[in-house]
Amino acid sequence: MTSSIMSKGQNLALPDDVIRVDVVIGWTESEIVVDASALLLGGDRKVRSDSDFVFYNQPESADGSVRFLGTSVTEEGAQTRIALDLSALPDNVDAVVLAGSIGTGTFGDLGKVAFCVVDGAGKSLAEYVTADADKESAFLFGEIYRRGGVWKVRAVGQGWDSGLAGLATDFGVDIDDEPETESADPSSGVVPSSQPGTTVEAAGDGSDIAAADGRSTQPDAQTTARSRGVRTAKQVAKKTKPIEFKLAEHDTWQPARLFSVIGVGAGEEQERRATSALIATMQAVRPFARALCARMGAPTGAFEGFVEVQYERGDTKVIPDAVLKVVRGSRLWTALLEVKTGNGKLKRDQLENYLDVARKRKYDVVVSLSNDIPAGPGELPVEVDRRKLAKVALRHLSWAEVAHEARMLLSHGGIEDDMHAWILSEFLRYLDHPRSGATEFVDMGRHWVAVRDAVTAGTLRAGDQKALSVAATWVALSRHLALRLTAELGVPVKHVLPRRYRSDPAARNGAVAEHLAADGTFDAVLKIPDAAGDLVVVVDLRTNRIRCRTTLDAPNEGTSARRLSWLLKQLQDAPGELQVEAVFSVPGNETCEHLAVVRTNPRSLTADRPGAIVSFTLEQTFPMGSRRSGTAASFIASVTSATDTFYGSVVQQLRGWVPAAPKQPESPHSGTAVDSATVKPDPSVTA
Repeated sequence: MTSSIMSKGQNLALPDDVIRVDVVIGWTESEIVVDASALLLGGDRKVRSDSDFVFYNQPESADGSVRFLGTSVTEEGAQTRIALDLSALPDNVDAVVLAGSIGTGTFGDLGKVAFCVVDGAGKSLAEYVTADADKESAFLFGEIYRRGGVWKVRAVGQGWDSGLAGLATDFGVDIDDEPETESADPSSGVVPSSQPGTTVEAAGDGSDIAAADGRSTQPDAQTTARSRGVRTAKQVAKKTKPIEFKLAEHDTWQPARLFSVIGVGAGEEQERRATSALIATMQAVRPFARALCARMGAPTGAFEGFVEVQYERGDTKVIPDAVLKVVRGSRLWTALLEVKTGNGKLKRDQLENYLDVARKRKYDVVVSLSNDIPAGPGELPVEVDRRKLAKVALRHLSWAEVAHEARMLLSHGGIEDDMHAWILSEFLRYLDHPRSGATEFVDMGRHWVAVRDAVTAGTLRAGDQKALSVAATWVALSRHLALRLTAELGVPVKHVLPRRYRSDPAARNGAVAEHLAADGTFDAVLKIPDAAGDLVVVVDLRTNRIRCRTTLDAPNEGTSARRLSWLLKQLQDAPGELQVEAVFSVPGNETCEHLAVVRTNPRSLTADRPGAIVSFTLEQTFPMGSRRSGTAASFIASVTSATDTFYGSVVQQLRGWVPAAPKQPESPHSGTAVDSATVKPDPSVTA
């Protein structure tokens, strides 16, 4: 079997039956934003027009064959995606070059960056990893090109220090990043696009036609005169102020719900209510629809959703929970949506029936939505016959990811209309209610009680299939913790995994199960940008306790007493039961006391200890859910509560040590850094 790993300059042929692929650029430093871009090239290695440049400000080619899907946080760090429909590429397009760009900084600030081509099921077809970038702010990773009727992938590895604008210019794109100065003339039939540097022809029939591809649908002299090229400057997201209710006479008064929870049962009724609320919100709040549809691989365009649509499949009827459609020009994207709420589990035969219907009707994708949170991005909670994925993609979303997208839009910009913000807030309010069945993480699975009892009895073994199942659920819960903090803090919080486990779920689950069998513990490491240290969560099933800790370096100057004083000043509001461990420069010297004791007697940590303090570890212990079940009301609630509490009371209060600026040498005459005799008073300043 041919390896999919490529070296620079190497090429691989794509399978003949693959017509849709995603290009994924991944990196580990999630605090740095990389954006993917693509250029459709003709035989002269130049774009045919500016609309052949696909990137964040122009997210789709004119024919819809290439689409920018955005950037998201992953287990490994972050990723950015481009989707290609090879069957829809025009005959005069010989190659699609695929690049990444950084707005602030250079690729030298990153470690290894992976360029990967995957099929509709997420299987890697070609992969190229580079770590030799330096001062470049744009990097061409590879290209997908046509040769003798066969599509191939080539690893390129070429950088531009002139940024995305410089790269695009070299391939024939007209770039104009000058500020807009002209206003639209209503009589011309051309209105400014929502995308910078593009124009959109007004639709005379009132239809919603998106044309963010840098050209009008029917160019005329006026339109051509107004075209100014493509702008690569990013737009600044705007935030709205939520609607406030101020006239209530008592704090127990509750505003009416847009999506009522009264009378919501379980099972099918719960699924119908959740589906209807979701589709209605997407229909009303277009940025929310775009965010979710981009996760499903849809183009940017006008969205419409329909529920309980019936399809014929032989002698039976197939009824997906919803049909999603996005139109952009002549391109129509369609998805079948299967929804589960509560403890409802996705079924293989049901998804395969939808895949058959989608293939017959030439739809694009089948999407599953449930409370299952796969341990890694791109993983599916249910395995299906891969032969059914040749022409139709299968993607999965969790309710946690849906809520995450809504919170990110509300908290960190993207919605400009106050009413849209209220509708989205009401949708979140519905999801947050237990009756919605859309709890962000429901339970630890049906084997939880048996595994927990086996840990207590000391009979659990790493190879037990039940242990492996619970291990996978724990990794999913760890990812859920990262998603919650990401939405709350507005920064990409990463669940850190060893590199060897990131792309190998079986090895990852085996390692977690082995650790559980040996020590009776789970652990998760959360990396939070700008935090002084990682947040580590350890769950001990033998003692029914949860331990949260963080480690930070001590100042590298001053006595141990001064270094401890530096820490105590930052922990003024931390709980007294917090454990403070000091590690000294002399090996084998560590001390630990509760914060309440250290506040009263700082010498309890430093007395009679050789060397200087080099690091501190802060740890707090919390009770684990007392119920034996692993439901959201017990175990999961205790884990999320412990994580939130420890971050708020300890981690977010800490700042890493920053040494003082270097001092100027003292003057030999005055004993000060600057001779006072040389400093003359300013005559304009009076006493």
